[in-house]
Amino acid sequence: MIDVGNELGVPSYLFFSSGAAYLSLLLYLPTRNGREFEEFDDELVIPGYVNPVPSSGLPPVLFNKYGGYTTLMNHGRRLKEAKGIIVNTFEQLESHAVKCLMNDTDSVPPVYIVGPVIDLESQSDKLVLDVTRRTEIMKWLDDQPDSSVVFLCFGSWGSFGEEQVKEIAIGLEQSGVRFLWSLRKPPLEDKFEEPSDYKIDHLHEILPNGFLEKTKEIGLVCGWAPQKEVVAHKSVGGFVSHGGWNSILESLWFGVPIVTWPKYAEQQLKAFQMVKDLGMGLELKLDYKSTGGEVVSGDEIAEAIKCVMHGAKKVRKRVKEVSENSRLAVMEGGSSFNSYRGLIDDIIRNKAMKEA
Repeated sequence: MIDVGNELGVPSYLFFSSGAAYLSLLLYLPTRNGREFEEFDDELVIPGYVNPVPSSGLPPVLFNKYGGYTTLMNHGRRLKEAKGIIVNTFEQLESHAVKCLMNDTDSVPPVYIVGPVIDLESQSDKLVLDVTRRTEIMKWLDDQPDSSVVFLCFGSWGSFGEEQVKEIAIGLEQSGVRFLWSLRKPPLEDKFEEPSDYKIDHLHEILPNGFLEKTKEIGLVCGWAPQKEVVAHKSVGGFVSHGGWNSILESLWFGVPIVTWPKYAEQQLKAFQMVKDLGMGLELKLDYKSTGGEVVSGDEIAEAIKCVMHGAKKVRKRVKEVSENSRLAVMEGGSSFNSYRGLIDDIIRNKAMKEA
């Protein structure tokens, strides 16, 4: 698309929907002289990350055997040809990564930090959920005490096999914490499609015997859930998540601490960043590989849930502070507001230069 823009005389700006640290990784790849990462590599010093990154925390696509390193390296090379890169983050969240990008003016185009970009008025969940199911979920949350519910949700592609589902159920029961669990059915192995919802009367087949009866006073198992509405609800006090960037920004916006359970793509890096670099997440797993057959035990899950709901005072305090900062950033005079104004000025300037 940059080539098309150049041919038409239109300046190209890239909207980068992930965070500043991950952008810094992509821009770093072309400087490595083409050597792919190996699983036995030592910890890596990568611009944009405060701490050295373990090789186990890198996206699987960056390793030899997956063959995607060259593609991402070429992405990183071409990113540098844009007139500017617009990033969905905010300065007070990723100050180290933002500073790294801003200081590298020789090889990085102008970077505009304009987030958090969150569609608070989205109708997409209402289109997916029928009114009855949505009403049931929100009514159940209305009946729970403030900050008492842990919400488990793993994105549109998030699902687990039977063995892991049973361990999650065991962990929830052991924790004794009120919960809302978005449980979804994996697609067939030979089909590339999104997970689907279980039929309500089939839940007994996938969950441990007696689980629904024993937890009916404190828990609700559902299919697809309206994530933003749930995380925003006053009864929700913790969020167990795959750690997609949108989910992270939403949890911070609403001031809800997140427990990291990455599933795929760059989510391992997001988990590492939230827990180790930023101190705003709690670790369940940082390098979970859903393709490796690994099963996380119910004991581990129970411990993480109890920690996010009854402990982790420093994390909760930090999340509340950043939540306030996220809202200030997009208000008039805030860091993202001012950066967005700078972007508009730059677009007008580039357009005028092209016309001249």
